[in-house]
Amino acid sequence: MNDPFEMLGVERRFDLDLKVLEKTHRELSRALHPDRFVKAGASERRAVLEKAASVNEAWRTVRDPIARAEALFRLAGIEVGEDKEPKASPAFLMAVMDEREALSDARAAKDLVKVHAVGATMGKRASETEQKLTAGFAASRGDTAATQKLVPLLGELRFYKRFLDEVSAIEEEND
Repeated sequence: MNDPFEMLGVERRFDLDLKVLEKTHRELSRALHPDRFVKAGASERRAVLEKAASVNEAWRTVRDPIARAEALFRLAGIEVGEDKEPKASPAFLMAVMDEREALSDARAAKDLVKVHAVGATMGKRASETEQKLTAGFAASRGDTAATQKLVPLLGELRFYKRFLDEVSAIEEEND
């Protein structure tokens, strides 16, 4: 697996300053732009193109909290993926189900204020989960067993992301 953190020249951690990283990505993209290598040999152009693609893939990975967490887990030797992660707790699933029902009712009533409010609640929970991941990754540096305990948070973040995607879709269809 390629290390997206190494590719962008940043420390392996969950809590990243994405504005600084975006600037780094732009600078790397500019330096690797094909126009700069027009006179280079075919193998050098191909190598630069591959590196540019890797830089772009690294940027896509680190800017998405789920992909960033997945990368950190994989780099720690922990397999992740929805089929490899523990099932969410019944209490968590019930809470999400209740919010999904509220979202469904708001959608049916075309109550965009309620849709937005439910989305804001879930957005706050997603942010709290990201903060837990930030603290957990920071505290577990190098300890695979401690890192492994964070995997359920990734599952929660996946639920929140899907929920928030649904909220966005409802808001877009009513624009």
